[in-house]
Amino acid sequence: MLHILIGLNDYTLRQALEEIKKSIGDPASVMPNTTVLEGARVTPEQLRSACETVPFLADKRLVIVEGLLERFEPKGQGKKKKSSRSPDPSQDFQPLVESMKELPPFTELVIIGGDVKSTNPLLLGLASLAKVRKFPMLKQEELKRWVKQRVAQAGQGSGISEKAVSLIVSLVGNDLWTLANEIDKLALYVGKRAIEEEDVRAVVSHAREASIFSMVDAIMESRVGLAQELLQQLFQQGMTAAQILVMLARQARIIFQVRDMRDRGVSRGMIQTRLNLANNFAWQKAWAQADKYSPARLNEVYHKLLEADIAIKTGKYGDPELVLDVLVAEIGARGAVSA
Repeated sequence: MLHILIGLNDYTLRQALEEIKKSIGDPASVMPNTTVLEGARVTPEQLRSACETVPFLADKRLVIVEGLLERFEPKGQGKKKKSSRSPDPSQDFQPLVESMKELPPFTELVIIGGDVKSTNPLLLGLASLAKVRKFPMLKQEELKRWVKQRVAQAGQGSGISEKAVSLIVSLVGNDLWTLANEIDKLALYVGKRAIEEEDVRAVVSHAREASIFSMVDAIMESRVGLAQELLQQLFQQGMTAAQILVMLARQARIIFQVRDMRDRGVSRGMIQTRLNLANNFAWQKAWAQADKYSPARLNEVYHKLLEADIAIKTGKYGDPELVLDVLVAEIGARGAVSA
């Protein structure tokens, strides 16, 4: 049987793959009869050979191919260059379609893809032969329902409050791998009682990162009082001035790079890849902040952060915490410069 699993919701997609594996048989027999092929390079002959290999001491063989559909995604950028958006003629998908027709009854073939368009020629060619399942990213309300279900699965009988659900979703975003990990940590942290908003702030690893994003906004927009309040909260959580400064400088640099590449016409997906921002929460915040501030303002703040770093390392003001207080006051006094 041919299965096609596509979508950016990698967590749920991988769960579906595990269900297929379980349906085949015992893990001890499935593992030696599993072949994983690299879709970017596999040939029709290699694919046919893998599918026709008789399983050893088992009833079924599992063949997994990742990245094959992406080979036939329309190439090129820009609406004016429509001809360049067609697949390379040399990348003929028909031989691959033929290699997947009439699969042996003992073979389960799984094609896995990410951001695959409905117009993908290989997907269209295989649609009548396969069971196609799509796994889109969850939206806000879907995420909240998923969090509640995952809390129940984690054995947290007392559940989770609505405020805690909203907070963890806002902190982590739709990265289900991270959400699942943080929920497991919260379940251990609270024991038998319900998970509350305060627990999320104490345990979820993105809570500090969220405070850093908020600090960047407050500093950029000259909201000195709020910036200093957030700074004190981070100190109270045990962070040192040097740690906070590194995180602030990193975020300012990322925002600057996002703004610069976007202004040069680099696509959103390519910017995320180049900056290696796999965490969806961090990526969305960086993109939103790049919308709000001019390159001149970002450059000014970044250089101020470098000056503060030198001041801490040279002991200019003695107390590193004082250096950050001065930094917030100095940047705030200059006023915000919007995009």
